[in-house]
Amino acid sequence: MPEGDTVFRQAAVLHAALGGKVLTASDFRVPSYATVDLSGRTVQQVIARGKHLLMQFGDLTVHSHLKMEGTWHVYPRDAQGGRPQWRRPAHTARCVLRTQDQEAVGFLLGELNIYSPAEEQERLGHLGPDLLGPDWDPAEATRRLLSAPQRSIGVALLDQRNLAGVGNVFRSEICFLAGILPTRPVAEVANLARVIDLSEKLLTVNRLRIRRCTTANPTAGPPYWVYGRGGKPCMRCGTRLRKSELGEPELRKAAVADRVIYFCPSCQS
Repeated sequence: MPEGDTVFRQAAVLHAALGGKVLTASDFRVPSYATVDLSGRTVQQVIARGKHLLMQFGDLTVHSHLKMEGTWHVYPRDAQGGRPQWRRPAHTARCVLRTQDQEAVGFLLGELNIYSPAEEQERLGHLGPDLLGPDWDPAEATRRLLSAPQRSIGVALLDQRNLAGVGNVFRSEICFLAGILPTRPVAEVANLARVIDLSEKLLTVNRLRIRRCTTANPTAGPPYWVYGRGGKPCMRCGTRLRKSELGEPELRKAAVADRVIYFCPSCQS
């Protein structure tokens, strides 16, 4: 699933293409909004909020969540207004927004909604401080994480109510770099400030990279220390990395999906 860095990058591309411009046409290819027409409206800004992407028009917001397969593409339109050649099949498009010179297409979007300002606050107001947003507040993130001290740090990092933007890839990498097992209770994490600092730094350095990387070299070698490397030797100590899952009762309490975790049994404790 795309994480905060990916959504930030998509928002930046969309804002560069649409921000401050008037829509000449819109096409929502989902039943709930099939008759909605936003032509004539100005896109004020496009921003990321954790894993959520928001196109704000003032009195309404077009909200999308990429889930596992979603993506937004931007295509230039020619002077004659001809349709650009899309790089994804047309039947996978869920939203098309056009300006005089640009066309933004959302493919396979996991969620697509149109919210009033009040609905946006109701649906997204629960999110914790955004690791890549202007509201980032490590003290508030710490307070939220410690509000459930017996939850594992791995579950707590994925809970978007604590801090918004971390997904499964970063969760595994943060815990490895902090030297803690994802299953360790938050109350037993000796240096929670380091975990939070690593979360912010890893998303920040990757927010504009095409190839996400948490190791030293973003252009060569494995991009991750542990994620997706179960059974392979740890690049630090040589111990075989493990692949496991979080316990089901803990997952129900955290209200997050069952996810695979990766860790080094030697480097992490």
